[in-house]
Amino acid sequence: MTQRPLAGFVIMAGCLLLLACGHSAQRAATPPPIIDMHFHAMGAGDQGPPPLAMCVSGEALPVWDQRRPWPEQFIGWLTSPECSDPVWSPKTDDELMQRNLDVLRRHNITALTSGGRSEMLERWQAAEPTRVIPTLHFSLVEQPPSVETLRQWFKEGRYKALAEVTNQYGGIDPNDPAFEPYLALAEELDIPVGIHIGTGPPGAPYLGFDKYRARMHSPLALEEVLVKHPKLRVYVMHAGWPMLDDMLAVMWAHPQVYVDTGVIIYALPKAEFYRYLQRMVDAGFGRRVMFGSDQMIWPEVIPRAIQLIEEAPFLTAVQKRDILYNNAARFLRMDGAASK
Repeated sequence: MTQRPLAGFVIMAGCLLLLACGHSAQRAATPPPIIDMHFHAMGAGDQGPPPLAMCVSGEALPVWDQRRPWPEQFIGWLTSPECSDPVWSPKTDDELMQRNLDVLRRHNITALTSGGRSEMLERWQAAEPTRVIPTLHFSLVEQPPSVETLRQWFKEGRYKALAEVTNQYGGIDPNDPAFEPYLALAEELDIPVGIHIGTGPPGAPYLGFDKYRARMHSPLALEEVLVKHPKLRVYVMHAGWPMLDDMLAVMWAHPQVYVDTGVIIYALPKAEFYRYLQRMVDAGFGRRVMFGSDQMIWPEVIPRAIQLIEEAPFLTAVQKRDILYNNAARFLRMDGAASK
């Protein structure tokens, strides 16, 4: 009888120990933070009728037989994947949001998030306000808000960056006079700007973007903007692929320019993405490369994209953390952000 209270204390102590160990394990299991500079709040049908497949690091890019319309063949490529382990998109908006937010939480990601529909972006942010950082998707083709409206929105904190800027899809150069007032505002208010320069979907001019041109992949198109607005915080989305030499020249001449990895991190064959990334790092620009998943409707591409960085044989441990977190924290001027 006298042992029962002691036994109870032993059991209680064991439970407390287990709880403590559980909390300790939970803390230890939290991965290092990641900043995703290129994330989208989209609807499940925004890229075509769901579900659609994505082959991460796929080797077989689509080929056009002009006897059939290119959009038909392109969608066929996304519905009949030529890989053994494709990532399939969710069928509903709710499932897409939930699976994305689960990925952000599981991998400790803070994501600069844009959305073509403001109400959808607001919904995602309300569901995960500490991880979904709202940014303004911007295009001169789509009747953008006025400069004064943007001024008000940014002063209110409604958006934290001007990204993604997709003027390229409308054949509009970064130094177009119509874009100039918006760049001046971004420089004045110290707003980060992420500009789509580089690859779009294969065959973009035949998917409804009739003014899209391959020559506009070149980051050299940014030069006059950079000289005119030297305090502008700008990053080149998709790292200007495939114009590597042009990208290196711009980064050399304009040390304020950063890049994000964007869609090339998973849409290109692994060897090509690694070749491109290694050249930038080997050229000395590893501290200005930022992780960007360009997640659209495939949430599970994000962990695979992270894995590609973490397993890159040419990157040191420090360089991997720089790309996944430190460079973006510096670019965004996050208060109190230290190397992690």
